Amino acid sequence: MVEALLALLEAGDQQPSMPRIAARAGVSVRSVFQHFADREALYAAVSDRQTARIAALRAAIDPGLPLAERAAALAAQRARMFALIAPVRRAALLIAGTSPAIAGRLAALRGAQRREAGRVFAAELRRLPPPERRRRAAVVAALCGFSTWHVLRVHQGLSARAAERAVAEGLVALLGT
Repeated sequence: MVEALLALLEAGDQQPSMPRIAARAGVSVRSVFQHFADREALYAAVSDRQTARIAALRAAIDPGLPLAERAAALAAQRARMFALIAPVRRAALLIAGTSPAIAGRLAALRGAQRREAGRVFAAELRRLPPPERRRRAAVVAALCGFSTWHVLRVHQGLSARAAERAVAEGLVALLGT
């Protein structure tokens, strides 16, 4: 049932009904609710599965590398991850306002991504006075986030490679001064 919901989301059905989920899984709607107490429990299970699927795409980036290499590595890593999760993430964003499970998991993911970017660029951020450090860290997090990726790919029409380069170049421009 979890895989069925993921497949529907990946196929572009951003808000599949329980009958469509059940049909895709080859079970009855009643069977879905025998396994999951409610829709929220199913969303939580899907979110956990999606998190496990993308875990393999994360690799620690050496903060001792030159800035341009770190920026390129993080941009490439996020590009691979965001390309994989885009359909499911868009659907999650649609329901986050009414789903505490999804909202919580999205917030946790954003926090983890923000902390990772802060770790990768800690040397550059540490050199700044605290107010400037906070502002630049916020912009780093925004540059490395899904929303920026979505805007670059969908609204700006950039290819995946061009969006990746734009993020890397933005990071270097922001942190290299």
